[in-house]
Amino acid sequence: MVFKKWRHTRPFMGAILTVLSGLMILWVPLNLYLSTFLPGSVAVIGLLFGGLITLMGLMSFFLPSASKALGIIVIFLSILSVIGALGGFLFGTIFGIIGGSLLTAWRVVPAAQVKAPETDIADQAVKTG
Repeated sequence: MVFKKWRHTRPFMGAILTVLSGLMILWVPLNLYLSTFLPGSVAVIGLLFGGLITLMGLMSFFLPSASKALGIIVIFLSILSVIGALGGFLFGTIFGIIGGSLLTAWRVVPAAQVKAPETDIADQAVKTG
């Protein structure tokens, strides 16, 4: 019950998709670690963008009021991650765009307006009769 209430006061699905996207984008440069730090390698950009996207996904859990700005930055970095990390084989880019869009579209709901989940029909039938 406590987790459901906490989840409804945060951009939960957008943050999950954003963290997943960041980890997918980080996966490519981490597997190429021998050539990542060579001079002239653009794989360092993949490490930077993947780390930032993962960090922004985690920040959206703890700072839900900043989700609109975080979502715009996540979309921007997800598109740019194609340069340095192949966008996590493009799945990371797609998840990043969707997660960033969900973060941008989410709005802050005051805690007083969060309702308890509705009971199902079987529970209502037991209570009424």
